[in-house]
Amino acid sequence: MMHRFLRKLGGLVARPDSLRILIYHRVLDSVDYLRPDEPDRARFNWQMKLLHDYFTPLGLAEALQLREEGRLPRNAVCVTFDDGYADNYKNALPILERWDIPASVFVSTGFLNGGRMWNDSVIESVRNSRLERWDLSRIGLGHCSLAGRADRYQLVLAILQAIKHWEPAKRAEAVSYIESLSEELPTDLMMTDSQVQEMARRGVTIGAHTVNHPILKAVDLDTATHEIRESREYLARLIGKEIPFFAYPNGRRGHDYEESHTRLIRDLGFSAALSTDKGVVVSNSDDMQLPRFTPWDKNPLKFSLRLLANR
Repeated sequence: MMHRFLRKLGGLVARPDSLRILIYHRVLDSVDYLRPDEPDRARFNWQMKLLHDYFTPLGLAEALQLREEGRLPRNAVCVTFDDGYADNYKNALPILERWDIPASVFVSTGFLNGGRMWNDSVIESVRNSRLERWDLSRIGLGHCSLAGRADRYQLVLAILQAIKHWEPAKRAEAVSYIESLSEELPTDLMMTDSQVQEMARRGVTIGAHTVNHPILKAVDLDTATHEIRESREYLARLIGKEIPFFAYPNGRRGHDYEESHTRLIRDLGFSAALSTDKGVVVSNSDDMQLPRFTPWDKNPLKFSLRLLANR
């Protein structure tokens, strides 16, 4: 019944000139109470099956070319990942291949080969700490409980919100203090060079995502230029191919990046850049600020309906 319903609804609401670009970050081994929005392998599998059954999955380059030519198929969709997590290779890639779904992965190169992004340092520090209370007065949060899972989850949210937009050096100092309150932290969250190379060999499009994932609006333009250029050049050397696409860190227009960064991306010769502003790509969308979204629904029907409703 759901199959017939979605087939019929998809034909009614589809626009032949629109492209949905989905954004993911991780595909976990199993459900994680500190990352409840991130899909595990089981959820990602049925999501990709739905894309295979009811949509038209395309590689990013092909999709943008077809849009340029006015030949986008109905219910066209692209799958993208940001940051470069190792589970993109270990968990997502086999599922993508199972359902014949092309994908793009945007890599922050500074964290490859054992690095850890600052937000992951916060999450894993909270997870692994043996303490039941933390004094976070230095970041304005006072004394915080870690007594139970709910407390730890709320603490993660509070810390991330408090320091997300701090100047990078100040934020790094805060994260270093938080790490000191915990036990041993993981060093295998991000891909290795060889895993990036293997993904490229197996048809995944590799895109640039800066070196250290700074919020571009929070750094000067010279720093932004270095971050973007170095990330692109590192990846090009690594996989032996040009890197035509870029994804803005955090990615909200006006909040995380501004017009000067859009001009910079264009001047550096990228073919397209992806934001995290919600919406679909249409014929007059700015190639340097393409919208993306992900329906986070954990129910297959709701997931499909939200994809179809985003027109």
